[in-house]
Amino acid sequence: MIFKLIKTFFAVAAIFAIALYYQEVWPFWPVLVIAVLYMLLILVLSTNVQFNFFVKAYNRNPDFPDNSVALSFDDGPVEGTLEILEILDRYDTKAAFFCIGRNIQEYPEIFKEIIKRGHIVGNHTYSHTRKIGFLPSTVIVKEIEKCNKIAKEIGGVEMNLFRPPFGIINPKTQRAVKKTGHQVIGWNVRPYDAVTKSPEKIIHRITKDLNRGDLILLHDNMPNTAPILEQLLVILEQRKFSTVRPDKLFNIHAYN
Repeated sequence: MIFKLIKTFFAVAAIFAIALYYQEVWPFWPVLVIAVLYMLLILVLSTNVQFNFFVKAYNRNPDFPDNSVALSFDDGPVEGTLEILEILDRYDTKAAFFCIGRNIQEYPEIFKEIIKRGHIVGNHTYSHTRKIGFLPSTVIVKEIEKCNKIAKEIGGVEMNLFRPPFGIINPKTQRAVKKTGHQVIGWNVRPYDAVTKSPEKIIHRITKDLNRGDLILLHDNMPNTAPILEQLLVILEQRKFSTVRPDKLFNIHAYN
């Protein structure tokens, strides 16, 4: 409803500006400004899942009773996921892994190992295409359903949680998850570990303002994730933070 109002407002403003332009009251630049502002607004709203604008996403829970944070990993499973699992075991930590369907097919035993060790898995589409923001809702539905189908066949789980690739949520994604019935999981601590090579910067971004109920995003397909994770878990212990699995943080069901 709010999105429709925004579109209507900008449409009326653009029509008004164009009318004044043709009447030689205004120059053409206000029309361009309105169009640019609209595109910028949609870009911001679509690339920030934590805004909860198009769909309700679970990003953080500051009311969680314990001084806990949650860990999540995107873009696996990959060979490096096994080392991450070993580290999590050593620190008795459970996490969520949002898996790409084609990676599940490539590393089925690692996918099953994630589940076996008590972690939860979530849907991260089949292909994780960079074109996700431009796909029609019917194609997004197929991406989600294909990933779920593979997870069911290999791991015996019917995933209920969905994390959109790159955190992109727009009206097309909104329609897709409404059809598939998935609950959207975002994050509120993003260290940009997929683009930053410095482990020190990544650790700093995570820990500089960490609070109860935060949900941390990492990627298990990055080469530095394992040592970063181990260092992070030591810091969490030092700061008296416990860890909790994301589904328990939000009191939701990971599987149907």
